[in-house]
Amino acid sequence: MEYPESMERGLTMAFARVTEAAALACARWVGRGKKNEADDAAVEAMRGVFDTINMKGTVVIGEGEMDEAPMLYIGERVGSGYGPQLDVAVDPLEGTNLVAGGLPGAIAVVAIAKRRGLLHAPDMYMDKIAVGPMAAGCISLDATVLENLGSVARALDKSIEDLTVVILERERHQKLIEDVRATGARILLIRDGDVAPAVACAFERSGVDIMMGVGGAPEGVLAAAALKCMGGEMQGRLWPEDDEDVARAKKLGIERVDKLLTMDDLVTTDDIFFSATGITEGPLLKGVTYIPGGAVTHTIVMRGLTGTVRFIEARHMFAKKPKYAIGENEGSHSQWKG
Repeated sequence: MEYPESMERGLTMAFARVTEAAALACARWVGRGKKNEADDAAVEAMRGVFDTINMKGTVVIGEGEMDEAPMLYIGERVGSGYGPQLDVAVDPLEGTNLVAGGLPGAIAVVAIAKRRGLLHAPDMYMDKIAVGPMAAGCISLDATVLENLGSVARALDKSIEDLTVVILERERHQKLIEDVRATGARILLIRDGDVAPAVACAFERSGVDIMMGVGGAPEGVLAAAALKCMGGEMQGRLWPEDDEDVARAKKLGIERVDKLLTMDDLVTTDDIFFSATGITEGPLLKGVTYIPGGAVTHTIVMRGLTGTVRFIEARHMFAKKPKYAIGENEGSHSQWKG
C-alpha cells in the first residue's frame, strides 16, 4: 500500500546509517571519562551522514541553540537540499555520562517526521509516563501511582508485584520511588538516558513495563516518536524550574506549560521514522563491539506508517569507512601497534 505524499520508505536505511555513524564515532570514548569528546565525535559523524541524504531537513530538537552548538543546533538545515521537507530530532549521544563512565544504556538516536510533525520541545524538564501497546490508553499523568500501576497490571495480565518500573535515579524522584515501592512493584533505577527504557516498554522481553518520572523534554519527544510507531503511549507535562524555562517554552509556541501533552501533541503525524543504535549495552540494544579490522553495531529502525520495526546487526570494516565514522582519536588502537 502506498501513502500519498509520504516519506519514501527507502529512507529507512539512510537514517539507520545516521545513528550507526554516531555510535561508531563515539564508541572509542567509552569509559575514558571524557563525555564532551565523545559527544563531539557523535555530533560530527551524525552531521556528516545527514549531508548525504536527499532531504530538506530542519533540526527542531538538537544540540541546543545556534550560539550553543557548532552543528545540529535548533534551526539548522541538514540534508542535500533536495527531496522532502522534514523535521529532524536528534540526540547523537543520549547518555554522555554513561559513555564517559563505561556504563550501560547509551544510544545514538534520531526521529524524522514530515514538517510540523514533532513538538518543538524546549531544552528543559518534562514529567513523563510511558507504556507499550498493550497498556496504551491505561495511563494518565493526572492519576496516582497506584491507579496507573493497577491499570497497567490489568492490561498486561500481571499482578502489580510483577511490574517493573523504570525511574531515573534522582533526588527529585524520592517521593515517586516511595509511592511505587508502596504498591509492591519492582523498580529499575537508571543513572541516565531515559529514551531507550521508554522504548523498551513496547517489547515484552525487555523486562520493562512502564517508565515514570521527570527527564528531558527533548528526549520525551524522541521516545514518543518510537512509541507511536509501535502503538505505545506516552504522556508528558513540561516541568519548568524557573521563569527562564517558562519563557523558553513560550518562545517555541507553547503558551501553557502546564498542559497535559498526549501522544498527538508530542508527535502529530504517523509519517515518521525512528532509528537508534546502541553504544553501550542496554535494555533495548547491544553496544558497539570491536572485531579485527572493524566493529559490529546493533540498530533498531521503525517506520510509523507501516508499523515496521527492524533490528539490524551490521559489520563495519574501518578500512572502507570515512574517518569521521571510524572514531579515530588520541589513544585509539591505531596508535598502539605493539
